Amino acid sequence: MYNMNDWCNRLIKHEGLKLMPYRCTRGKLTIGVGRNLEDNPPTTEEKRALGDYMHGITKNAAKMLLRNDITRCYESLKRTVRDFENLTPDRQYALLDMCFQLGIKGLRRFRKMLQAVERKDFAAAAAECLKSDYAHQTPKRAKKIAHTLQTGIW
Repeated sequence: MYNMNDWCNRLIKHEGLKLMPYRCTRGKLTIGVGRNLEDNPPTTEEKRALGDYMHGITKNAAKMLLRNDITRCYESLKRTVRDFENLTPDRQYALLDMCFQLGIKGLRRFRKMLQAVERKDFAAAAAECLKSDYAHQTPKRAKKIAHTLQTGIW
């Protein structure tokens, strides 16, 4: 089982944490730890907890959103990647990090990488990760994720 606090800290390191709404590099209204408010608006329950989030949120509120996003990505990965739950927690995290950044639809485009993961051919999975636009757009992050896929160690 994964450690929610570790995964939150890793995503905060990659995404940053902003308490005021801002436009991400793709022009989407975003808040907290990379929560795209246009494509992934707050749920009714989240809205109640956040209050008037358009004027800012607390650090605790940002972490609540992040935990919910991690849970949503984790559940999507369990449905998408055969035998996902039997991967090491760090390999699970590598896929979750990509899912968090790209969305599950974006991650599904990495068909060869996901097939390699399902075959447990982690060298091939890492290579496929690095042969992508994702790797060109976020090279440092992609190298870390590829390394984690290959070695199973964050």
